[in-house]
Amino acid sequence: MSLKQKLYSVLIVSSAEKLNASLLTLLPESSYAPVHIVTDIGSAKRRVAEFVYDFVIINSPLPDESGIRFAMDTCASKGTVVLLLVKSDIHEGVHDRVAEHGVFTLSKPVSRSSMTQALEWMESARERLRQFEKKTLSIEQKMEEIRLVNRAKWLLITELKLSEPDAHRFIEKQAMDLCVSKRSVAEDIIKTYA
Repeated sequence: MSLKQKLYSVLIVSSAEKLNASLLTLLPESSYAPVHIVTDIGSAKRRVAEFVYDFVIINSPLPDESGIRFAMDTCASKGTVVLLLVKSDIHEGVHDRVAEHGVFTLSKPVSRSSMTQALEWMESARERLRQFEKKTLSIEQKMEEIRLVNRAKWLLITELKLSEPDAHRFIEKQAMDLCVSKRSVAEDIIKTYA
């Protein structure tokens, strides 16, 4: 699937109406939906707690704080890609502070072409995060299967007085004979003896 066919949810955190209107023209509904706009960090924190966004774009500073800490926290806790727009005179210092947390930065004023390019980078970064999320989920599923099989082996050891190698072989043989996963056999054993 091409990135042009993907749909990205966006939170814009900005109190500048002109910038917000300009950003909306760069975020067509065919690629970016939903797009929510809030004007302060307090509202942004509530939104992020209620909804998982693919992108968060922060126009710093905001009425209640700079947005720098919020940008770093959002990158650390979620699979969200964050773009922080900061004044050009402090861009270098802010970038040095937030880059290690995965926050993208752009200095203001931002041209339309720079913002378009930044959105393309954010799309690439989000897709890479999706790949990591899939791998993590796969590993977690495998670990859960191992826990279930170990619990089933323990039940076979205690209930049927099998040795650990015999319990392991029993589960593997049942899985092969029945053409099912070891997880399925383990679940049946747990239902029977637990």
